[in-house]
Amino acid sequence: MGKQVSILAVRNSVGLKLFLTFFISIGLFVVVMGFSSYEISSKVIENKVSDTKIETMKQLVQKQDLMLEQYESVSLQLLFDDETQSFLKDSSDPSLSPYDRLQLTQKMKDKLSNYLNANKNIKSLQLYSVNGELLANSGSGTAITRINEQPWFDSVEKAGGRAVWLDTKPNGYTASGTTFAMSRMLKSTAMSNITVVLVMEVQEDSLSNDFASVKMGATGRVVIQNSDNKVNSSTNKQELGGDGIVQLSDEQKANGLGSNIATINGKESLVVYAKSAKTGWYTLGEVPLSELTQDTDKILQITLAMSIIALLLAIGIGYWMVRKVGQPLAQLRNLMKLGEQGDLRVRTNFRSKDEIGELGDSFNRMMEQITLLVTQTNATAQEVLATAAELSHSSRKTATAAKEIALATEEIAGGATSLAVESEKGNELTHHIGEQMKKVVETNSSLSDSAEEVQSSSRKGVSYMSELTVKTGATEEITRSMVDKVTKLKDSTGSIRKILEVLNIMTKQTNILSLNATIEAARAGAAGKGFMVVADEIRKMADQSRQSIEVVGQIIITIQKEIDETVRMLSDAYPMFQEQIASVKETDAIFQQVLWNMEQFIDKLGDVRISIRSLNASQVTLNDAMSNVSAVAEQSSATSQEVASLSSEQMSISDGLVNLSEKLEGVSNSLKESLARFQI
Repeated sequence: MGKQVSILAVRNSVGLKLFLTFFISIGLFVVVMGFSSYEISSKVIENKVSDTKIETMKQLVQKQDLMLEQYESVSLQLLFDDETQSFLKDSSDPSLSPYDRLQLTQKMKDKLSNYLNANKNIKSLQLYSVNGELLANSGSGTAITRINEQPWFDSVEKAGGRAVWLDTKPNGYTASGTTFAMSRMLKSTAMSNITVVLVMEVQEDSLSNDFASVKMGATGRVVIQNSDNKVNSSTNKQELGGDGIVQLSDEQKANGLGSNIATINGKESLVVYAKSAKTGWYTLGEVPLSELTQDTDKILQITLAMSIIALLLAIGIGYWMVRKVGQPLAQLRNLMKLGEQGDLRVRTNFRSKDEIGELGDSFNRMMEQITLLVTQTNATAQEVLATAAELSHSSRKTATAAKEIALATEEIAGGATSLAVESEKGNELTHHIGEQMKKVVETNSSLSDSAEEVQSSSRKGVSYMSELTVKTGATEEITRSMVDKVTKLKDSTGSIRKILEVLNIMTKQTNILSLNATIEAARAGAAGKGFMVVADEIRKMADQSRQSIEVVGQIIITIQKEIDETVRMLSDAYPMFQEQIASVKETDAIFQQVLWNMEQFIDKLGDVRISIRSLNASQVTLNDAMSNVSAVAEQSSATSQEVASLSSEQMSISDGLVNLSEKLEGVSNSLKESLARFQI
């Protein structure tokens, strides 16, 4: 524990704080100033180099645009060449013979070869129809299959005759090596409806060869990226078509010229970029920051040396301040701790005339005054202690008497209060009974009215049930009559069916007679033709009669089925009518019994009404008596409570006086014990 207190004292000492203040202020100032100078100089060099590299990228892009413009000029020269225009016109002639077309194509190939010989960087020149047919080509490589289905063909069509630069491909567009291409629509000046597509492949080295003239440090490099941040040109052919050295944001692409700091291969590097006005590609240069700031390492070394010197100087000044200020303050602190423990004899022996010496003199004078004050306080405490003991004894006697008076008064007040409460409860109970009696009277009156209404309804129910019994009997008679009539109707339909059978037999016989007549008429020859016509008409009438009889027979069968169903349903319904009649009679008997019971109930309600009126009069008398008792009890309770309150107040005062006496005695003893700690 003592070791922890010692460590805490050292950590909180003024000397240590002064030492740390000088050490940190001087050392931190030098270190911050040195490293700030290093950072500022690094930033200045970085900004200057960035501006220089941006200008270099800008000039490189302008140089490349001039080169690309030459290729565009070649395409324009080819467009306006007379031989080219003649080729466009003649090749569209459908009447041209295959031999003439071959000669025309060979002539155009020779023309294209002349352009290739004039510029060694152009690898191939090819002319296609808008349908994808190869018209003429020159140079290495094969024809592009289905050119109108290539992903870049739409952009060439939308360009409307302007040159469109296509990204670099490791195997070229016609398998002619690593190339990028330019494509544009060529229209005939004589016939506006004739259009061909020119594809010019250019060697990728024509771009990357210019990178050698750009200095990007010992390990820096230059690449060209397209709008999708893919490498279009680089001295390292393995990078072609892959991700660029840095992914440019949309904002950076919109600016077209600038720089930023990026982490490449685990190193922070400065990246500058510029956009080509011709191709829309971005030329990027990358150089590690470590190469840019290597000349600033001397500033860092000087900063470290000055920081070490400043720290040593701060240690020396801090040590001197600890000896001159920290040690006297530590000594004064130790003396004050002894005084805190009660030793008032401690004194300082500082000899200096500065603030530390004046502080020691003030401490000595303070200890002398405290010694005098403790002596006087000790004598006064003895007198207060004796007075407090006498006051405490008298207060205890007064408090005992007040408690006895208060207890007796509280018992009286409690009894009066209980009486008042019980009286109030009785008053409330009688009032509640009165209210309930009123509700009973009202309920009895309402019940009497309801009983009379039920009696009237019962009379009506008896009348209605009598009528229902009569009507139900009539309904039974009608149902029985319907059963008889439907049975007779069923018998009638049977008779009709027998008649139809007779008619059917007659129809068959008529048909046979008609057939015999026809045979006889045929035998008679010409004399029997009239009779044959009559016999034929008779046969037709017999057929119609037969068909009609069959239709009527079907209808009769249907009617008979319906009649059978009706008879079955009426037979099923008749027992139900019997049961209904029995139920109606039972219900009529129940209504008669209810009417008799309601008459008896109304007579009893009259007797109950008389009893309730007598009970209500007795309740009013009881309510008045309870109100008088409650008023007297409340007055007695109020008087008892007032006396009990005065007694309680007197007892509280006595208790407070006892507490004050005991507290004064305790304070006197505490003061005596506290003064005993001091050594005078």
